[in-house]
Amino acid sequence: MGITVAMANQKGGVGKTTTAVNLGASLAMLGQRVLLVDVDPQANTTSGVGIRLAEDQVSTYECLLEQRGAAAAVRATAVPGLELLPAHPRLVGAEVELVPAPNREHKLRRVLSSVSAQYDYLLVDCPPSLGLLTLNALVSADSVLVPIQCEYYALEGLTSLLSTIKAVRRSLNPHLSILGVLLTMYDRRVRLTAHIEEEIRGYFSNLVFRTAIPRNVKLSEAPSFGKPIVLYDLLSKGAESYLSLAREVISRGEKGSRSRASSPHP
Repeated sequence: MGITVAMANQKGGVGKTTTAVNLGASLAMLGQRVLLVDVDPQANTTSGVGIRLAEDQVSTYECLLEQRGAAAAVRATAVPGLELLPAHPRLVGAEVELVPAPNREHKLRRVLSSVSAQYDYLLVDCPPSLGLLTLNALVSADSVLVPIQCEYYALEGLTSLLSTIKAVRRSLNPHLSILGVLLTMYDRRVRLTAHIEEEIRGYFSNLVFRTAIPRNVKLSEAPSFGKPIVLYDLLSKGAESYLSLAREVISRGEKGSRSRASSPHP
């Protein structure tokens, strides 16, 4: 079964989608089989890999409402080894339509369970909120990757996210863990960046990835061309950083697997 990682932070503009697209592409470049799962009605992960759905094409919306299976929705991308379970703006209706559904928090988990064995990693891009779609992502995930921008209000809202993760762990997904905290929009020339980094590393300690994602023009340009950074400009600082992050993610996954394997069974 593949490792499912949710990209979550209720604060918008922190780099969730940029990280989902570029970490997914970088993992694929390193030989991993990856499925990007877009559960954000803005569908920016979908357009970020150059895919725009027509009204009649299957998306995560139909999958969550159990109208179609995941296999009918999965699409190839321009990156070998990287596939996409796409979103469409109509997904915004799912927040309301799923409310009366039995086991509504487990819908995405069931969708992904049918295809998980085909991948090494499933990366779920969440909306910038703690609504039902994000809850589904957390219930389906093995771990959470939390992007935090190196700006003044960096830790704003994180208390709510961490409380939600704890609540999900208690009642819906006891195995959920935090894979890591990722510093984004990093600019070492700005004094505030060093202060924010010190604060975040002091708070989260070893959970913070060694790799930080810099402010990079090429990273900002790539989505408008529908390309991950490794296709748009492989030699850019942005591509270099996401490939470095991908190596860290693989390393953490391997360490976690060894730890689980060596733990005594109850």
